Amino acid sequence: MNGSGAQIATAPRAAARLDAGLARRLAEQLQGEARFDAFTRGRYSTDASIYQIMPAGVVLPRSAADIAATLRIAAEHGAPVIMRGGGTSQNGQPIGSGLVVDCSRHFNGVLAYDPEAGTITVEPGMVLERLNARVKADGWFFPVEPSTATRCTIGGMAGNNSCGARSLRYGKMSDNVLSLEALFHDGEAFGFGLTGNAVSGVTGSGRAEALAERMLGLAQTHRDEIAARYPKVQRRVGGYNLDALIEARPNLAHLLVGSEGTLAATTAVTLKLSRLPTHRVMGVCHFPSFRDAMETTRHIVVLDPVAVELVDNNVLVLGADIPLFRTTLADITRGKPNCLLLTEFAGDDLAALKRDLKRLEACMADHGFPDAVVEVVEPARQRSVWEVREACLNIMMSMKGDAKPVSFIEDCAVPLEHLADYTDAVTAVFTKHGTRGTWYAHASVGCLHVRPILDMKQGGDVAKMRAIAEETSELVRRHKGSYSGEHGDGISRSEYIAPLFGPILTRAFETVKDDFDPENQLNPGKIVRPLTMDDRSLFRFKPDYAVTQPMKTALDWSDWGGFGAAVEMCNNNGTCRKLAGGAMCPSYRATREEQHLTRGRANSLRLAISGQLGADAFTSSEMKRTLDLCVSCKACRRECPTGVDMAKMKIEFLHHYHARHGLPLRERLIALMPVYAGVAAKLAPLLNLRDKHPALAALSEKFAGLSAKRSLPRWRRPWSEQGEPAHPGDVAGDFRDVILFGDTFNRAFERENLEAAERVLQAAGYRLHRVYPARGRRPLCCGRTWLASGQTDRARAEARRTLDTLLPFIRDGARVVGLEPSCLLTFRDEFGALLPGADAALLGRQSVLFEELLAADLAAGRIELPLAHQGGRVAHLHGHCHQKSFGLMGSVETVLRTVPGLDVRVIESSCCGMAGAFGYRPESIDTSFAMAELSLFPALRAAAPGDLVVADGTSCRHQIHDGLGLQAEHVARVLDQALVPRH
Repeated sequence: MNGSGAQIATAPRAAARLDAGLARRLAEQLQGEARFDAFTRGRYSTDASIYQIMPAGVVLPRSAADIAATLRIAAEHGAPVIMRGGGTSQNGQPIGSGLVVDCSRHFNGVLAYDPEAGTITVEPGMVLERLNARVKADGWFFPVEPSTATRCTIGGMAGNNSCGARSLRYGKMSDNVLSLEALFHDGEAFGFGLTGNAVSGVTGSGRAEALAERMLGLAQTHRDEIAARYPKVQRRVGGYNLDALIEARPNLAHLLVGSEGTLAATTAVTLKLSRLPTHRVMGVCHFPSFRDAMETTRHIVVLDPVAVELVDNNVLVLGADIPLFRTTLADITRGKPNCLLLTEFAGDDLAALKRDLKRLEACMADHGFPDAVVEVVEPARQRSVWEVREACLNIMMSMKGDAKPVSFIEDCAVPLEHLADYTDAVTAVFTKHGTRGTWYAHASVGCLHVRPILDMKQGGDVAKMRAIAEETSELVRRHKGSYSGEHGDGISRSEYIAPLFGPILTRAFETVKDDFDPENQLNPGKIVRPLTMDDRSLFRFKPDYAVTQPMKTALDWSDWGGFGAAVEMCNNNGTCRKLAGGAMCPSYRATREEQHLTRGRANSLRLAISGQLGADAFTSSEMKRTLDLCVSCKACRRECPTGVDMAKMKIEFLHHYHARHGLPLRERLIALMPVYAGVAAKLAPLLNLRDKHPALAALSEKFAGLSAKRSLPRWRRPWSEQGEPAHPGDVAGDFRDVILFGDTFNRAFERENLEAAERVLQAAGYRLHRVYPARGRRPLCCGRTWLASGQTDRARAEARRTLDTLLPFIRDGARVVGLEPSCLLTFRDEFGALLPGADAALLGRQSVLFEELLAADLAAGRIELPLAHQGGRVAHLHGHCHQKSFGLMGSVETVLRTVPGLDVRVIESSCCGMAGAFGYRPESIDTSFAMAELSLFPALRAAAPGDLVVADGTSCRHQIHDGLGLQAEHVARVLDQALVPRH
């Protein structure tokens, strides 16, 4: 018992007995699926918190009827039910030992939409960003916008009573939910909405009406205690919302909002939409100290902004080292501020908003900070700034090592007049316990996300966590604030409900829980009778956690502290679950399966190498299936703010997997392509018959594992360098010395690309050096085909051969230029992991893509290209995944825009779906085309017949040809065809 009389659980409720009856009953009753394998359960054992509880099973419902059946069957078997959305909660809300019900997979549609009234009803698995995309055309949006908007679900937001950056203007979830449809613990349906003087707004049986009457009566009984105890801050989401039931016209749905799935299972949510403002502007306020920012916040709020968001020094320093955010931070910061306040104004009168920015500048000057505001008026720039703000958590979690910013006191909220004193006091608590904190987020409402940096693998730091939580809880009470200000209670904060609300309201909360869920079936251990927040048996890193898989790694992981530490960098925040924008994670976008997600794969790897999925799980067939649909696009390398590089992890995995299971013929054939390409070219007439005769295609699928639905590249006379071999002394050392690297694919199948590149480079005034291997006649190779199947020893040999050949030239200043992104960029990436050291690093720095070379030298004024006007012809540009991963799309765009009269239109697409060998496999070809259909193919179908299609990746061009019958061209050919003819 704690001090207020609330019993605290010390261990999770025992998992339901996993007998055949439970699985059989669910299989019989559900239209959706129920899964009980260890890998699936492991992937659903965590959220974005420090906790991990292995569930008994996972249900993927397709309807409310599926959820009702799950509740009934779970009750019969004594299994708790935990409702789950995007799994991005910070405090352990959507995890537990029973059946986890993932609504995001299928149960995510729009049930009703009234654009006249501005209301919409959705299933709980609907992702917020998709909802807003749906209503945007009618001038609406849903204004509760957490930083996880690209992947959080409406059901999860309702469960946590989410708020977001603009709550100063629009309030939190409970202010914007009109009604809820839900199920009691036994599957009976009911609905709650707005009430009048008598109980109304209730649908369902007399049971629902009787319960509503009891809840209204309970609130009235405790009216005085509610008035005295509930914090008077907007950001109060702890406990149950009994205060909503003493309003003049109470909405019973608001009792369920913020209840974290402990009272009922939501099946539909009706939301109040807001008008989308015509314009937004932002002022980036610079401060020399953190306290200065905290003291000034309340004066800025008086100006009536929509949002005032803190970006602290940790974000500024760490973000400057992340390629995705470096440019934006450089754009909005002047000098070296300690922290920033991002202040947004919104409305329909742009001139008035610009005047608001001037008022902001005056306010800052009045408080001692003249010339300390950077105005951001352009929408594109604002989007970039918000991307940084939304990634603050992940930026801070990108810290290397076991010590990380830990979520457990992160969204306490205090009145603005106490904000500076409160933050000083919390900082003093951190100092007392030998740590420091990270700060960001909602300064406008006194709700700062603060995380002390602790190592949850160490018992001493766990003890510090408990001490910090208790001392901060006392500070929050002293400053009349709320211990839970946005992200809910969950496991981290449920213990601190009783100290804040007192014994009377704590017992009232228990009454609410018992009246709704007398058998404690729904998400037990949260809000009432809570689990213990520092019970290490509930942690992701339990006391006995260790990487037990004996492993001599094939790649160098020393920059991460080892392979295990690299895998553990995934913090489960779920950025990879976004369904639009950027490129990650393409297979998830096609399948919506947690398994086919960077987060899902990283969790599976972590559990496997730490022995939690059984012996030999790391090299098991289950792990192989988990990684099969990873297309090695490398989007996670750039777009995951913690830097999880699943493509590199897959290489490591495949090395060990094939060492245990052997290498299939298909992988051998593809990997050896650089070796036999010369011979194959001589047999081209014979080998090219395969695509002319269906029987041969069928045979190739049966014996070689190459899908009969997919054409193969056509072998041709290969490209070969012209002229005599160059010698190191031939390099003059200026910018004009280049070596054109002919990759296997362009050399063997599309030599016209290399020939075009030669002509363009010569027209620009470069000196082309013909470099041949020091050993043997076979052309240089990046080793990509061997890496794709985990053959790291052979890839390392190729890397050594290539590096030894090129080193004398690049040491003298020559640059290596390539056409195929996946090949050339291997020099910058995997070569360093195969051959760590200064030589590989030098090659990485001296290696550039064709368009990257031209863009840089054109911008520097070092070259000119004589290009003819194209008469307004349209070029649709699709970027190769590796171009995007290395931030090089701007280069190809820039080069194309130098062509006079060429209208360049960038296709916002993820992976084309071909991804090298992935698109040839019979088992993945349907997914391959499904990925292309997400955005690439629809965009190209809308193109006019005479338009150009530009794609620098050989796989991309092949996919476009096979799927649409269109001929895509490399940028080198576009430029070559635009060259002014020489006379």
